[in-house]
Amino acid sequence: MPLAGADAQLLAAVIAIRAARGRTGKITGQNLGSLRLTDAEGAVAALTALGWQFAGDPLGGDGETPVAVTVPNLAEALPLSGTARSRVSGWMNRTLAMKPVKKFSPQAQLAALFLAAHSSNDRHGVLPDEMPEHCRQALPDLMSEGFVVDLADDRYLLDESVRHLSGLHPRSHDSMAVVRVRWEVWKDGVSPALRRHAEAVEHCPLCALPLERVAQAFMQPGLPIQALPKVRTAYGAWKDTQPDRGHHAAEFAATWRAEHGHGPSITQLCSGLGWPVESRELRAFIVKRLVDNERLTHTFPVPWTLRPGKAAQESKTTAPVFRYGKQ
Repeated sequence: MPLAGADAQLLAAVIAIRAARGRTGKITGQNLGSLRLTDAEGAVAALTALGWQFAGDPLGGDGETPVAVTVPNLAEALPLSGTARSRVSGWMNRTLAMKPVKKFSPQAQLAALFLAAHSSNDRHGVLPDEMPEHCRQALPDLMSEGFVVDLADDRYLLDESVRHLSGLHPRSHDSMAVVRVRWEVWKDGVSPALRRHAEAVEHCPLCALPLERVAQAFMQPGLPIQALPKVRTAYGAWKDTQPDRGHHAAEFAATWRAEHGHGPSITQLCSGLGWPVESRELRAFIVKRLVDNERLTHTFPVPWTLRPGKAAQESKTTAPVFRYGKQ
């Protein structure tokens, strides 16, 4: 629409959503006041000039009496169901009512709507081409007040407190953008030694693991293992079939570290040794017992740190060398 100012654009957006089903929406003087328009009269006049029909003066009444506004041809332009219209209207109201959005200028309020609508709740959004320039100029306000926490190269990330307002499905665009940002922030906050280890796993050409898996394992380390009775029973039956499990595990871990530059994960260890263990809980308990018996050791809860333990290093038992391919 040929509306140059943020006042008229913001008012048009609010009314259009309310009128999306039957071409007529309602607005009160209090609604107008909450938008903090710089020139409310000018905004109403701009919409009237486009043919929008106000059945009364929303600025001259008691502030509580709704005034109907008819928007010609809007129903054809926005073929929304009643449920969809209600959801979008509720989303807009919640967004504009959020602190500190409700204290923003019309330009910043409109920018907040654009940003929320074009982002998902776990990823970066991309600034839309149709965002007016005056909205772009208001982006520093959204940054300073914590509505946006990252903004660079037309990509942005909403603060966690407002991500529930995101309008896009989580899988609708770049699924890795937010993972990369959080991963770099995490690495910047850890010790140099831990960072070197994390990046050894991240860039390991033999493992070639997805970044999302690596980042999640390091940023959300596992909890201490508490095996259920059924897991202990399953372990008892399994260990009887693997009399040399400790020696093989230590040898495998040592060979893996020499080739990869880091230890194997629990899954990589069990898979590489050919242990047909499908239960995640049982795999974890097997490694726990190997660590308890000092056949293996690790730096809990840091992942990919398995290595031969004290008992394995002192053992003089010989066994065939295990050979394995890329896991």
